[in-house]
Amino acid sequence: MTDTEIEITADLVRDLLREQHPDLADLGIREVAGGWGNQMWRLGDELAVRMQRMDPTPELQLNERRWLPVLAPRLPLPVPTPVRSGEPSARFPKHWTVMTWVPGDPLDCSSISRGDHAADALADFLRALHVEAPADAPVSGDRGGHPKECTAGFDRFFHAVVPDELADDVRAVWDDAIAAPEWEGPPLWVHGDLHPANVVVSDGTLSGVIDFGDISAGDPAWDLAAAWVVLPAGAASRFFDAYERADAGTIRRARGLAAMKSLFLMLMGRNGDLGLPGGKPAWGPAGRAALDCVLRG
Repeated sequence: MTDTEIEITADLVRDLLREQHPDLADLGIREVAGGWGNQMWRLGDELAVRMQRMDPTPELQLNERRWLPVLAPRLPLPVPTPVRSGEPSARFPKHWTVMTWVPGDPLDCSSISRGDHAADALADFLRALHVEAPADAPVSGDRGGHPKECTAGFDRFFHAVVPDELADDVRAVWDDAIAAPEWEGPPLWVHGDLHPANVVVSDGTLSGVIDFGDISAGDPAWDLAAAWVVLPAGAASRFFDAYERADAGTIRRARGLAAMKSLFLMLMGRNGDLGLPGGKPAWGPAGRAALDCVLRG
């Protein structure tokens, strides 16, 4: 059995805690639905164990361990913060991390009813996150750059799932994004993977942001795409007014990236409907709703 095929169970999680963090081993353990690169387990009421699963290398978890304690204190929404490190062992040859638990429901399993409040909350969060990253910040190989660097990925998603009646409009949004100017400022901290499964909601509005494995330095347009991918229809304008820092070129890049992310969610949803590995059935409707928001502008 390869390490990617190791079955992660509550008993395994408890055994690892007994080996490396015995003071936590008697807390309740229960699996959290979802996850792809990592599998999550609740640990008591306030913690979670993040187990490396499909991610082929440990860098994403190690980046979270290194940088979330630096970033979290200045962010206005709760984010998971590492509290203990789990190292590879004979029982489990991958990394795992004990983190604080962010209460709320993932947006792909819930909805936002207070759109104005959510738009303001997301804008406040991204204004706080989007500061110049230090020279030793991680740089992603496939996120954070100009949309034109992602043309192959967009084309793959486009041909796989775009509805025929929307193809021309979606292509126009993408073409406009790749024609937009480059980001000319310094590389900023970006979450890199804001979509409905990576934000949580409570009381009809955003209440936290999770999964910082793709935290890196780059173009803020990657996160600003959340104006369409995360927020409900009609909230993008209020979001950009509250964010204040996005020029016209950045918004064009963000809208194109939102189209690409929407198609990716639709593809993952279709894979889930077909029972394919890694598929997420709930992501299909979320992706189609996001694509409709993108096309409304």
